[in-house]
Amino acid sequence: MPHIHDKIDFTVEVFIVYKDRVLLRKHDKYKMWLSVGGHVELDEDPNEAALREVREETGLNIKLVGEVKKFAPLAGYKELMSPRFLNRHYINETHEHVTLVYFATTDDNKVIQGEKEISDDIHWFTATELDNSQYTLRESVRYYAQEALKELND
Repeated sequence: MPHIHDKIDFTVEVFIVYKDRVLLRKHDKYKMWLSVGGHVELDEDPNEAALREVREETGLNIKLVGEVKKFAPLAGYKELMSPRFLNRHYINETHEHVTLVYFATTDDNKVIQGEKEISDDIHWFTATELDNSQYTLRESVRYYAQEALKELND
């Protein structure tokens, strides 16, 4: 997806839990283990972007986890699910992302990669594997994945 702005974009990442495992993918461009996610497009809200990105990259149907407040219907108003975490980071010297981090569950662990973004590897990590030095994980990715497992593990 092209950038909406040359200096900053909003992105989503989703930590998907199936039973006692959390899904991470080795990013094709950055060559590091990350959650599933991507840019929020102009015609969608962050919740919609999270669902779309997961579907495009993994083929999975997910349920975002959290609470959405219900209010009387009002034209042009929609309450959204809040992200679990929020961060801002540089992608390069001139571009940065504000990332909304969501947790989700799925009833199926069969990943089907899309045609556009093919991951070098996709793996359902156990809590033990998240701590294993065999996998090089950024501190934030490890933390978010561990928190998702703690909260959503069946």
